[in-house]
Amino acid sequence: MNTSRARSRRIFIAAILLIALVGVFVVRLVDIQVVRAAELNRDAEGKRSIERVIYGTRGDIVDANGTVLSGSVMRYDVTVSPKNARGFERTADDGTKTTVTREQAAAELGAVLGMTGESIIAIIDSALADNPKSDFAYISKQVDIETYRAVEELGIPWQSRERHPSRVYPNGAVAGNLVGFVGDEGDPLAGLELSEDSCLASDDGLESYVSSGADFVALPDSTVTLEQAKDGGQLGLTIDADLQWFTQQVALAQVEATGAQWATVVVQNAKTGELLAVADVPTVDPNNIAATDAEDRGSRSFTTPYEPGSTYKALTAAAVVDAGKATATSPGVIAPYRYLPPNGANINDSSYHEDERMTLTGVLIDSSNTGMSMFGEMISDEQRTDYMKAFGIGRSTEVGFLGEEPGILHDPGTDAWDNQTKYTTMFGQGVATTAVQIASAYQTIANGGVRMPVSLVSGCTAADGTVTEKPSTEGTRVISEDAATQTSQMLERVYLEGWLSEAWNIPGYRVAAKTGTAQVPDGSGGYQSGYLVSVAGFAPADDPQYVVSVSIMDPVKMNSSAASAPVFQKVMSYALKKFRTIPSGAPAPELPSRW
Repeated sequence: MNTSRARSRRIFIAAILLIALVGVFVVRLVDIQVVRAAELNRDAEGKRSIERVIYGTRGDIVDANGTVLSGSVMRYDVTVSPKNARGFERTADDGTKTTVTREQAAAELGAVLGMTGESIIAIIDSALADNPKSDFAYISKQVDIETYRAVEELGIPWQSRERHPSRVYPNGAVAGNLVGFVGDEGDPLAGLELSEDSCLASDDGLESYVSSGADFVALPDSTVTLEQAKDGGQLGLTIDADLQWFTQQVALAQVEATGAQWATVVVQNAKTGELLAVADVPTVDPNNIAATDAEDRGSRSFTTPYEPGSTYKALTAAAVVDAGKATATSPGVIAPYRYLPPNGANINDSSYHEDERMTLTGVLIDSSNTGMSMFGEMISDEQRTDYMKAFGIGRSTEVGFLGEEPGILHDPGTDAWDNQTKYTTMFGQGVATTAVQIASAYQTIANGGVRMPVSLVSGCTAADGTVTEKPSTEGTRVISEDAATQTSQMLERVYLEGWLSEAWNIPGYRVAAKTGTAQVPDGSGGYQSGYLVSVAGFAPADDPQYVVSVSIMDPVKMNSSAASAPVFQKVMSYALKKFRTIPSGAPAPELPSRW
């Protein structure tokens, strides 16, 4: 009986407690949904979940020594919430409070950003006119860290700052023609920035946080990473920034001194095929793209083919020697001023002379078109064309630079191969090459007849440290080592005995080089009045290390190869000294120019 009464009492007490608990919940629910509904709704509006981008960092472009040519820095976009732009109370360090009006806050913000307060108010009002509930508007984009901190110190509650990675080029125009540039939003637009974007590009991430509408600051421990950001890789180049800078300066000075339209200078490692400098003048500064005309923002060294003129004669000479039809010293041809071969072609030299009994060496020294034509016809058109293709003429280099042109090399038997072309292609007309192609052809001769793939990019280092190197390709033999040696020695005699021997003299080193002066097609079947003057060569000739190819378009104040020779001399001298190249030993061998 007592046990039954006790159980009933416990049930009664439990029921009373349950009723009381339910009553508390009902009262609380009424309080939340009815009594304090408006107040709580206002509080909820003051807190919200916001998503924002986590920016990945685009990878750097560096030279062969790690010098940064293109890099990323953090900039900041200054934004406001138009619907919340109103006056507020500011508390000083001493605790005193002052009221700051919307107009006063806008004026303070404008003073930091270099804007007027009125212009900021106009941005806010314009956003509200479009959308009365507008919560976002840009005031200024990509401000630096100092400006960011100054804005932050203002403590304007309806203003915020967003991180915005930006591209910078710390060496300005140095290699700007190669590196290229990005747009205002960071999109790659030109050069290596675009072609190597798969290495450099970053992936943005995403995070969310809860903020208070009072100050738009993330509440503690409320940030959640939704997607991790991924940084881009570092692109390594074969270019040496110091050599590139010097080469650009020399080329620019000569363009200005001679009144030329433009110039290119290519420096290549004779043994590896690596490009050490590729200078184009005019050159774009990626920090200030608008200052350079659109046509000058790329690299003519890759994209502008031209008739090479007499620098091309070295290739024909090398082919003839390799085919066993002549040597550097064997009795050669009797070269007239004008040569009229049986097929009806008409070839003449640049200035009148009596018939000359020239060796192949003499033809190169005197740069005789008629003499080279007579040597060139010793091999068939097809055989000679095959040699030129092996030298890399008529096809783009392994670099694959954006917009790179393959040049022009006609095949015998086609409509473009007429009687005149048969001969002009022996001395650099009727064929078009780029500056890099000419450098590559001379690299082949300098490297004992083995052409190495032309390279500009050494590899990509991913953010996780993984290194992807450019695939290494074996060199290709184009001519025999003996033919390359003979051609090199003939070019040494050109350097020593040619009319520019004083203008390009480099004391202490044996040098092999050839000049060229070529007419420039006008696009209508004729030629322009000006000339493209050039020089290509390598040093030390007894152990070649560096190839330099110079091209200058229409130097009106010095319209001959004399305009290009000083550039060759200065750039080659700098390269030899910079890389501490051992001076030559024995002098160049004597070779007869006549027989």
